[in-house]
Amino acid sequence: MAPTLRTDASSLPPEGAVPPWGGPAAGRMTHPLLEVRDLRVSFGGKAVVHGVNFSIAPGEKLALVGESGSGKTVTALSLLRLVQNADISGSANLFGPQPPSIKRDLLSIPERELRGIRGEEVAMIFQEPMTALNPLFSVGDQIAEVLELKQALSKRQAWDAAIEALAATGIPEPARRAQSFPHQLSGGQRQRAMIAMALACRPRLLLADEPTTALDVTLRMQILELLSDLQRQTGMAVLLITHDLNLVRKFADRVAVMENGHLVEEGPVAQVFADPQHAYTRKLIDSRPARDVVEQLSPASGPPAMRASGLRAAYSVRIPGVRGWFRKGEFVAVKGADFEVAPGCTLGVVGESGSGKSTLALAALGLMPHTGALEAMGQHWGVSSAGNKAIRRLVQVVFQDPFSSLSPRMTVEEIVGEGLLVHEPGLSAAARRERVVAALADVGMGEVQDFVAGPSQDEKHPLGGQQATRSEGARGLYFPGLLQRYPHEFSGGQRQRLAIARALIVQPQLLVLDEPTSALDVTIQKQVLQLLQKLQRERGLSYLLITHDVDVIRAMAHEVMVMKDGEVLETGTVSQVLDAPQHPYTRILVAAQV
Repeated sequence: MAPTLRTDASSLPPEGAVPPWGGPAAGRMTHPLLEVRDLRVSFGGKAVVHGVNFSIAPGEKLALVGESGSGKTVTALSLLRLVQNADISGSANLFGPQPPSIKRDLLSIPERELRGIRGEEVAMIFQEPMTALNPLFSVGDQIAEVLELKQALSKRQAWDAAIEALAATGIPEPARRAQSFPHQLSGGQRQRAMIAMALACRPRLLLADEPTTALDVTLRMQILELLSDLQRQTGMAVLLITHDLNLVRKFADRVAVMENGHLVEEGPVAQVFADPQHAYTRKLIDSRPARDVVEQLSPASGPPAMRASGLRAAYSVRIPGVRGWFRKGEFVAVKGADFEVAPGCTLGVVGESGSGKSTLALAALGLMPHTGALEAMGQHWGVSSAGNKAIRRLVQVVFQDPFSSLSPRMTVEEIVGEGLLVHEPGLSAAARRERVVAALADVGMGEVQDFVAGPSQDEKHPLGGQQATRSEGARGLYFPGLLQRYPHEFSGGQRQRLAIARALIVQPQLLVLDEPTSALDVTIQKQVLQLLQKLQRERGLSYLLITHDVDVIRAMAHEVMVMKDGEVLETGTVSQVLDAPQHPYTRILVAAQV
């Protein structure tokens, strides 16, 4: 499949000018830094990357985008032969700085020579720093180890250089943080430590695999700005692996789009986003969440689904020293929050990690001790309240990660029907199964052939065996033997549908949505949001939506509450808060998302 290529002379700098990607102007004109030709990767005879071709110029920033399973991460890992049990063919020629005619094929050179290139000439930032960093060594020791091995520095020199590398990434108190273990750092700090390790030897090419996926929107922009600054200072090239199109717009010079292991389109960012040629590229760009909610409700629609006044939630923490033997300290996660969730409406709570929004969600679910007044459907809602069981049926939750929130040992029928065993124990097995089938149909999933009508097309299935089919304009997905399947047999979006069905089966009035789409690709995210909007319109559901994604807030929320460090900074309608933010922190959140 030949990609759609864009070559526009107007996007290149005038001859002799310094280009925006930081390398010499002639570098892009004469030779690439890396040239990949006919890259093919397969596992056990099954091809996952099909003849990919691309090149990166010295100092250029190329973004490789696509959904999960598109092959973009395997492509990047294959360049350094870091994919185990894979058959790799093709070429990946790394050109020397002087003269350009010297080149080495990363896919065919001996392993000993490749080890000398890894980390020194070509470095990589992995997606999840918590698993990529060694938990048994301090981050300073891990960075110093690279410098000792690659640049033959003494232990003292390597340690000093590691502190300088951390300081260059903007970590406060780098000498102290160098002695910290990965679990003692925040997500943003761990990512900065990973960047410091990758850039310690000043590589000419950096492979950045989803470097900001696990970070809040403000931290994402900080990491991107950091990479841009370091890239300009060192002149290195960057291959950014991501599915976040906002990051691509702000960071990259060129973009290459992958679908099912094929490179389908490539060109300058401005051109590809303004005039995408391939249908898959248009699908990705059009996947920004769209607003489709009932904007105004009747004043007589009833009392609030949830109301809080002076809500305060705190955790016990250990006090260091002798004082900790006799008493415990307190960390206040939510400091006197006031809010209402109107019937049939969505209150969006937005803020970065540590803002208190997840603690607020736990209190709303009756799972977190708190003080202040909290009511659900006009009834007092507390951890030890006698009426908890009746209210708990009316207040349900959809968690962030559908894979970890669904029991791997339970079938779909058992997962979705579990709530009925608690709240309607008198139902017969046949009646319970009928309710389960109806709940699955509500979220667009069924197991009988009649569930979909009209022509159908195959939907990719994670196991590659039994597949679901989707009708065009369809009511949903058809899965043979759906009720007896297990969570691992579904994609991320399908698992989230199962989680929503589990919540809906007990007929709640309020759903607490804790980052319900942050673990999903952009196209799947849009599908799940459309489903939630449809259910709200049809059933009059109220949502307490917890997220750090401003685009999701724009699509779903009627009212917005901005939190930081446990405090409510700003509240109001979507237009009031997002279009005319009053607090400086809100303005930072909105600006970072645009």
